[in-house]
Amino acid sequence: MILCTIPDAHRYSGLSHAMAIALEWLQNYNAAEFVKGVSVIGQCGDNGIIVKSEEPALLPREKARLEAHRRYIDIHVPLKGTEIMGWTPVSATKHRNGEYDNDNDITFFGDSAHSLLHVKVGQIAIFFPEDAHAPNIGLGNHRKLCIKVPVG
Repeated sequence: MILCTIPDAHRYSGLSHAMAIALEWLQNYNAAEFVKGVSVIGQCGDNGIIVKSEEPALLPREKARLEAHRRYIDIHVPLKGTEIMGWTPVSATKHRNGEYDNDNDITFFGDSAHSLLHVKVGQIAIFFPEDAHAPNIGLGNHRKLCIKVPVG
């Protein structure tokens, strides 16, 4: 898991070609042009680099479920208000909620988060396959991006 500012995110471009594409796109993104929906901003082999532009309702901590992905790295980018996110290493989870959903690349867990991150506008949180995370904790609604970067 990485928490950093958007201007400092370029330091992580060397992780993969897909990560470099995603972070460069983010550096040039204009939040004033926000349009809710899903778009593909690049390709890495057969996999797209996907941006989900969302306006989700925030949840109380006890209702936010930990999730993890195998094929994608998540970059969460709050655009309006602070987003609180839970984090726990997947290796420390004990309570899976169902099996891995291959079609949607997601596993849910019934465990509580070990740590809470307060991700502010101008910051990003990057979650790798070994990071279970519970997004969208707080009160009210907010606006965010979730960039899905293919692993490898």
